[in-house]
Amino acid sequence: MSKGLSRMAGAIKESPTLKLNALAASLIGKGEPVIHLGGGEPKAQFPPEALEKCTSYLAKREVSYAPPSGIPPLKKAIIRYTEKTYKKAVGNENVVVSVGGKQAIMAVLHAIVDPGEEVLFPAPYWVSFPEMVTLAGGVPVIVRPQTDPFRPTMKEVEDQVTPATKGIIINSPNNPSGAMYSRDFIAGIVAFCEARDLYLLMDDTYNRLVFDGQSAPNPFDFAKKPLEQSKLVVINSVSKSYAMTGFRIGWAVGSPELIKAVSNIQSQQTSCASVPGMWAAVGALEGDQSGVEALRRTLEGNRNVMLDCLKDFPGLKVAKPDATFYCFPDFRAYEKDSAKLADFLLEKARVLVVPGREFGMDGYLRLSYCGATGDVTEGVARIRWALDPRAPKEITIGGRKVVRDWA
Repeated sequence: MSKGLSRMAGAIKESPTLKLNALAASLIGKGEPVIHLGGGEPKAQFPPEALEKCTSYLAKREVSYAPPSGIPPLKKAIIRYTEKTYKKAVGNENVVVSVGGKQAIMAVLHAIVDPGEEVLFPAPYWVSFPEMVTLAGGVPVIVRPQTDPFRPTMKEVEDQVTPATKGIIINSPNNPSGAMYSRDFIAGIVAFCEARDLYLLMDDTYNRLVFDGQSAPNPFDFAKKPLEQSKLVVINSVSKSYAMTGFRIGWAVGSPELIKAVSNIQSQQTSCASVPGMWAAVGALEGDQSGVEALRRTLEGNRNVMLDCLKDFPGLKVAKPDATFYCFPDFRAYEKDSAKLADFLLEKARVLVVPGREFGMDGYLRLSYCGATGDVTEGVARIRWALDPRAPKEITIGGRKVVRDWA
């Protein structure tokens, strides 16, 4: 018997994106002229209705426990949101509120996965998926697309399914690529999971931050089984679309059996989500929705700026993002080790990016355009100065002239 930490504790890595956020904050706090292109949260104000609901609750100066599945007003707001966004009628028994979308996914995995069972997800994938499956006792299985680097085919998914497969996670629109899977693919994956009796976790976090007049496919459109018998689970949160990452409020919509299990698990993990945060989410979901559209337009504009900055970058392969606030260029012409490249760019150019290795695709870098447009333009200019030998050798970083003295 070990006297130290568990084997699980030794196997689980720190979230690389949260680690980079802490590093960026530390460097900026020391006065370093760092541009943070690794961020995963919109630099926007959250809705005023969220503030009003939260402060109104806090003004009573009584903050108590709530039901593990969420306060009734928030569940009611999520039911209305689901009816409006997904055209799907659901009830209280179909909704559970969690400490962010991350806990919703984690608790669902705890509810469905037995030791050794497999959970599939395509690359590139959100950094937490492999660790979350492992924490739940499962085995993460990565589907690696071959034709389109960011979009798997149904055959590629089907070929990875084994008798040990318990479920599939689909994150579309996708973090880190910004790619959105086609309506045909979503229809196919829903039908396949129903036919094979597999759980399907749809991470819909970015479903309202979609560009170019497109809309995210609605998985409920293709479900044949009633929700009471379905293994389709849709995850969402107020974090991205409402710029409320710090409130840590997300939810899952699924069958009553699964939602009850998730609620039981959460009752032992966290008791309930933050009650002030839940009231803020009520305000966001029930209030004026024009802020979501304004954020979407801002992000689309920022995406266009980033693409314009990257278009003449020699050797770079860039796919136009359909949604989110991420771009995922292929930098292998410069360095195949994305962690090494990210360290180099932080050291030389003072630009923080996320290595593609963390998303299952080494040689790529995730560049975020959720901040100021000036950060996008200057950040990409610094990256090009550091990597492209044809770029001018001298650049100004933080008011200081710096000369490129490496090959």
